Amino acid sequence: MYDVAVLGGGPAGIAAAIAAARHGARTVLVERYGFLGGMSTVALVYPWMTFHTQTGEQVIRGIAQEIVDRLRERNASPGHLRDTIGFVHTVTPFHPEVYKVLAHEMLKEAGVHLLLHTWAGEVQTRDGRIERIMLHNKSGVMPLTSRVFIDATGDGDIAVQAGAPWEQGNREGRVQPMTMKFRMRGVSLEKIRDYMRRHPEEFYERSLISELDRLPLTGVMGFYSIWKEASLPIAREGVLFFVGPHEDEVLVNVSRVFGLDPTRAEQLTEAELEGRRQVLMLERFLRQSVPGFAEARISQVGSQIGVRETRRILGHYVLSGEDVLGGRRFDDCIARSGYPIDIHNPAGSGVTVGMIRGGGAYDIPYRAIVPQGVHNLLLAGRCISTTHEAQATTRLTPSCMAIGQAAGTAAAMAAAKGKEVGEIPIRELQQRLLLDQAELGLDE
Repeated sequence: MYDVAVLGGGPAGIAAAIAAARHGARTVLVERYGFLGGMSTVALVYPWMTFHTQTGEQVIRGIAQEIVDRLRERNASPGHLRDTIGFVHTVTPFHPEVYKVLAHEMLKEAGVHLLLHTWAGEVQTRDGRIERIMLHNKSGVMPLTSRVFIDATGDGDIAVQAGAPWEQGNREGRVQPMTMKFRMRGVSLEKIRDYMRRHPEEFYERSLISELDRLPLTGVMGFYSIWKEASLPIAREGVLFFVGPHEDEVLVNVSRVFGLDPTRAEQLTEAELEGRRQVLMLERFLRQSVPGFAEARISQVGSQIGVRETRRILGHYVLSGEDVLGGRRFDDCIARSGYPIDIHNPAGSGVTVGMIRGGGAYDIPYRAIVPQGVHNLLLAGRCISTTHEAQATTRLTPSCMAIGQAAGTAAAMAAAKGKEVGEIPIRELQQRLLLDQAELGLDE
């Protein structure tokens, strides 16, 4: 019997498990792949964006910042850099292979029991509580029992099987498109900078082109006329890529697979195949047509396609787009985020953007991570209780890390006090989260 069981080893699950164990809970983390990191490693979601508001105030710290600091110590991240696309204030590059190892080390330091290559199967409940989860792996089928569970699966798999209500997609039930990301090496950043200086009209209007002499190039959105002339059968408006982790390497975020449901195996299979077909098409296009890519080659493709949106579990509060845009504050705030609403059109091309008024941040309330109808389960990551619009900001990695830390801390409290997750004292939870930041030197 564990105190806290975390299902899913992505950024949210990692932070949740570390937090729970550091607060004295006997904790297990279950992950289906043979490595940690979730979308950050398996789907190459890179860089992390963003820890800051549009005006430059850092609002995400805690375990997430500790991870960045420890990556910097290993020369595996430069820390927070200005976003040269200009969409957000900062991005945080990182080396995914080092992150995989660091996450494992931090879990081990905290005393977390880790089970890789393990899939959560049947969820057995009684009277609104999860009694056990049947795990599947090479050893066979084994029961997992715990006082409190955390669903960090991304898709809300545990919550749905436990009977929690949920929604998916927009009013028509359509989710944001998926993207198969890939890296290319041999890219000439100097040729790209030169083209940007000579053709600023070809790039995103907020791009920091005039500052490229003093800032490292971190990302590019544009080459609009080149993209339009190529007329590729991909519903995008231009070329988007981010630099790193190596100096001649970029992460290409251009492929788009829409109209498919990532929670259905047949449709996810179709998306994987279509995404890889688009990757090869894009490599040819970039090498033939885009300045700086003539000598470049694919160096890595995601192990799976990147998923932006699936189920949203209904909690005791549903965070809305209006809450986000208005920078709403909540008495039960457990995390904050300064990332804007960023909805990739579920039906094709285009992105809908909503900036937070005043360039500030919004609160994520504790009630949004407490699902309806399941008394010993918390949510962490992109499946928390939001609308379609608000999910387009809470889904970003730093936000998921902050939510995960709060969920892990709350789960440890509930297990120790013998309370349901909806009954823990919010002020004590908030004080613990603030104290954790102070102990790490992150409260300044």
